[in-house]
Amino acid sequence: MKDETQGTRFYLTPAHPCSYLPDREAQTMFLDPRERTSTRLYSELTQMGFRRSGGHLYRPRCNGCQACIPTRLPVAEFAPRRAQRRTLKRNQDLELQLTSAQFTPEVFALYERYIAARHQDGDMYPADADQFKSFLLCNWSETYFLGARLDGRLVAVAVMDRLEDGLSAIYTFFDTSMPDRSLGRQMILEQIQLCKNTNLTYLYLGYWIEASPKMRYKADFQPVETFVDGRWTRLLARDGS
Repeated sequence: MKDETQGTRFYLTPAHPCSYLPDREAQTMFLDPRERTSTRLYSELTQMGFRRSGGHLYRPRCNGCQACIPTRLPVAEFAPRRAQRRTLKRNQDLELQLTSAQFTPEVFALYERYIAARHQDGDMYPADADQFKSFLLCNWSETYFLGARLDGRLVAVAVMDRLEDGLSAIYTFFDTSMPDRSLGRQMILEQIQLCKNTNLTYLYLGYWIEASPKMRYKADFQPVETFVDGRWTRLLARDGS
């Protein structure tokens, strides 16, 4: 099989404030936007720890810091923990719908409320239609929205990309007025099940940052694998139910 990454060009951004760890600077390596991106190239770069934001493929490459660790879950080996089983039980009344990714007023309204509730202190606030499109949509990726409805009302959306060996979980947003439902956790569990149903091997979960409360949750899904020093290895399970 041809290695699509051979001869591929990348560039490195100047240092900028880190979004996750205070008092640290970050740098990001991007695939040259002039490169022609295929599903195979996207899949190979994801296997090397890259992520998608809009039409860009990137990964952190910070001087003296390796806190952002790529993660993926081999779905065939996953069994929900007690807390995850409780989440599934609480959300049995949700109706799921898988659609091609596109901007709609209903989806954007949920996204806008989520950003206002969770990210007022970040550069995603206030949300607008152009920011939504430039962040989540892409004209070269096979992107889907997995929507969850309660009594017909949209309450959660998981954005995901189809790769050759799995799904890449890009972003999830949901109604924050129902904390007892743990909708963020529920939508990861739904993506795991979707991978199983479609015979895909991995769910790529993005970056695990142990020192960041917002990014630490990925270790709750076992057996999670991390990409360190050029190879995927198992992350030891954390205590918990």
